[in-house]
Amino acid sequence: MQFHHHGYVSGDPRVQPAAGAGIDRPAELPDEVDVLIVGTGPAGMLAAAQLSQFPNVTTRIVERRPGRLAIGQADGIQARSVETFQAFGFAERIIGEAYAITEMAFWKPDVTDPSRIVRTARTPDDPAGISEFPHLIVNQARVLDYFAEFMANSPTRMKPDYGFEFQGLEVASEGEYPVTVTLLHTSGPLEGRQRTVRAKYVVGADGARSKVRQAIGCTLAGDAANHAWGVMDALAVTDFPDIRTKCAIQSGSGGSILLIPREGGHLFRMYVDLGEVDPDDNGAVRNTTIEEIIQKANGILHPYTLDVRNIAWHSVYEVGHRLTDRFDDVLPEDRGTRTPRVFITGDACHTHSAKAGQGMNVSMQDGFNIAWKLGHVLEGRSPEALLSTYSEERQVVAKNLIDFDKEWSTMMAKKPEEFADPTELEDFYVSTAEFPAGFMTEYAPSLLVAPADHQDLATGFPVGKRFKSAPVVRVGDTNPIHLGHHATADGRWRIYVFADQALPSGGKQATSSATDRFAEWIANSPESPLAATPSDADPDAWFDVKVIYQQEHAGLDIGAVPAVFKPQVGPFKLTDYEKVYATDPAADIFELRGLSREGVVVVVRPDQYVANVLPLTSTAELGAFFAPLRGPRVQASLVSGAVR
Repeated sequence: MQFHHHGYVSGDPRVQPAAGAGIDRPAELPDEVDVLIVGTGPAGMLAAAQLSQFPNVTTRIVERRPGRLAIGQADGIQARSVETFQAFGFAERIIGEAYAITEMAFWKPDVTDPSRIVRTARTPDDPAGISEFPHLIVNQARVLDYFAEFMANSPTRMKPDYGFEFQGLEVASEGEYPVTVTLLHTSGPLEGRQRTVRAKYVVGADGARSKVRQAIGCTLAGDAANHAWGVMDALAVTDFPDIRTKCAIQSGSGGSILLIPREGGHLFRMYVDLGEVDPDDNGAVRNTTIEEIIQKANGILHPYTLDVRNIAWHSVYEVGHRLTDRFDDVLPEDRGTRTPRVFITGDACHTHSAKAGQGMNVSMQDGFNIAWKLGHVLEGRSPEALLSTYSEERQVVAKNLIDFDKEWSTMMAKKPEEFADPTELEDFYVSTAEFPAGFMTEYAPSLLVAPADHQDLATGFPVGKRFKSAPVVRVGDTNPIHLGHHATADGRWRIYVFADQALPSGGKQATSSATDRFAEWIANSPESPLAATPSDADPDAWFDVKVIYQQEHAGLDIGAVPAVFKPQVGPFKLTDYEKVYATDPAADIFELRGLSREGVVVVVRPDQYVANVLPLTSTAELGAFFAPLRGPRVQASLVSGAVR
């Protein structure tokens, strides 16, 4: 964490100085906003948290409840989400209070007595070392609390506006605030009264029964599996030995349980198989009582018993897989003719079973994807065309999720004798680990993702996939760190310069080093992406450029490193020494990530996905990649000379 560059900070350094919309922020919901987010679920809160880092963008998030969520239904936090929490500054704290999954146990009928279950296998949760972050279980409400804290500490001092229910919207063809939203007060002295808010953009994060989705004419299409599950968060006394281990349990009677220990050391969640549901059931299975769920669970666990002492929450649900045809308000025939104004995220556009632990995780990535794009467009950094990439990118991800979840939930519902191979379930769990961990997303070439023409230079950083961190040593203070952990959710692009084998020359022998020549270009060329940075902002305000040398830190002279990697920041123009890195002798990043020893540039989007891989010599190609991403503010500044 960096601070003091604007002067001495005596308090909590996580509290950023108020700026822009955060100065004298009105307590009441204003009549006009740049972005109105509907719903304080995971997608909405992450989107709001990201937009809270754009001081010049007025964002408000409304929620029909009168206050914060007390008990959340979702609880599985995949490694990709923890990686995202790192960018928002609370990964370490939430890891400290969460339950970490390290193994999964598989229980099946005893071949000598099928009425009894026995443990047949244990599998590591991350056998391939997909991520340095753990797979966690923690109440969704706590995740939302952390995002709320981040928002409140941000320059915009953002807070949810509770007690407002979305009623409808209309989108005009013109005007500065073309979206008119009707809201209903659901609590307080104005309860029952309507009011309107005009917005430039609206993000619907209002769940599976989304009224925002209905307002833009989208419908969820798909099917139901006609299979029901009872789920409970319980405190119990039991002789089942793996009550604190994630388990897939299949009984001789055909019933199954997915057991997930919860945070705190005592609470656990059970998904209890209630069996097939008649298509003409008309929802009757949802009247299954908690007593019946407990009885069913005890039958599956035989010979072990479950004495439930307290139920924190329970429900009954039927597995369904549904997806909308678009994630914004632009009809297929109108694509390319107008800018999207309304977006939907999370359960509003994709629903699936809870057992794969993907709902909250994929929803948060929806919010991350759209939020930084809205920030860039509204600040004039990028053109409005950027917003069309949201639906294009995230719909594919949702489709892949639903396909995966269909397979997983079908397997969980099978009877033991229906498997072709006795180890099929655990084999599937291990072989597909990268997908549920959140790391299979791969964005196709677009305005934001270049073709992988130079992928051979950085095989461990696939273009279109998330940037996979690796250990390095920071030269200035000799601290070993993870390179990706310093990519905060501040809306900046990252440009990682992996140096060639030459040492930095301090400008004395610039022609001998491809890295030095690249540094000269990116610092001074009008085609450089840095040229778009406003002249009154810090030189790294829009682009965070870091260099990683092949040598160990003791062999590097930081004084000889090009100035672009040591920008002067803040009102006192202090040198930032935290962008210069060396290899970690215990884990050489060049070896770990298949990086060319001739040097390579890796460009990473604000949402942590690799956008381009280029040789150090392909400066023209790098400039051409960023050229169409320059928005009206940049173009105007280039004409007036108000950029660097």
